[in-house]
Amino acid sequence: MSVKPAPASAPFAGPFALATLSVPGEPSFPALVTSGQLVIDLRTALDDAQLTTRRLLEDWQAVLPRLRSLAEDGAAPRRPLTDFQVHAPVEPRQVFQSGANYRQHVIDLHVAHKAPGDDRPEDERRAEAAEIMDRRATDDLPYVFIGLPSAITGPYDDVVLPSWAAKPDWELELVAVIGRPAHGVSVDEALEYVAGYAIANDLTDRATVFRRDMPQIGTDWLRSKNAPGFTPLGPWIVPADSIADPDDLQLTLKLNGETMQDESTKDMIFNVARMVSYASQSAHLLPGDLVLTGSPAGNGMHWGRLLRDGDVMDGSITGLGAQRTRCVAEVTS
Repeated sequence: MSVKPAPASAPFAGPFALATLSVPGEPSFPALVTSGQLVIDLRTALDDAQLTTRRLLEDWQAVLPRLRSLAEDGAAPRRPLTDFQVHAPVEPRQVFQSGANYRQHVIDLHVAHKAPGDDRPEDERRAEAAEIMDRRATDDLPYVFIGLPSAITGPYDDVVLPSWAAKPDWELELVAVIGRPAHGVSVDEALEYVAGYAIANDLTDRATVFRRDMPQIGTDWLRSKNAPGFTPLGPWIVPADSIADPDDLQLTLKLNGETMQDESTKDMIFNVARMVSYASQSAHLLPGDLVLTGSPAGNGMHWGRLLRDGDVMDGSITGLGAQRTRCVAEVTS
């Protein structure tokens, strides 16, 4: 059974957010959630029975003023958010994930994932990683790879830990949701292509990150990050104009009530604009696509405590609400 906290405990910045909701036995639908935790069914409000959140994002510049008006219009029918199941807010066509984008996090990973035969003291390896991070911020490019939409699940859904995942870990991340087709955009204009922001937890099986059988190949992101449900997303998308500065938000993840990650996006090596711009240099970003911007220090490898059956993760980001997911061990025959 999924762990579903009262959505009223997860406020967001601004007058409204976009969500995808449902009631039992009926298909999900796009909704406007007001700051009072009330729901407006956008199929009815916009007179489009086939409407989806992604279609809203495909026409974001035109629809945004209408959504603002709906949020202010007291005549629009509303129901309490607690009447609905909350799903991932959008079904993206593409998911762009970022690795090694928080300075302290990467230093910790560098120390935890030492190469076989590297017997140097920890402080020496930590100093080496710090020097690498400072050089990257100045001279290098972001590290971006492709995730699978099929790994996405709702913000309150259970996460099944595969039986083969020996070291499943958490990674809370800020997500930029694309609102206009973007290709080859500059850093200065990149945020103009962001419709809003959301929360993701980019779960990773540390045991399968590196191909030990083929070290010359390197990382295996398919196996380590893309199991079904390994990317809890949401609970909603908060419009970009409701977030004053995406590069100054606090990310906090608690495991069974104990704080594990608690860091500002200020610690990013490459900020949101640089991440979106970089992804667009190679790929054609589409409305509804997700750009995950990396995770800060405090993952399970750092604490020496990986995920196991029954664990509950609470993740929050300033102005974006909160998600809660429970880990459930895979049942094998």
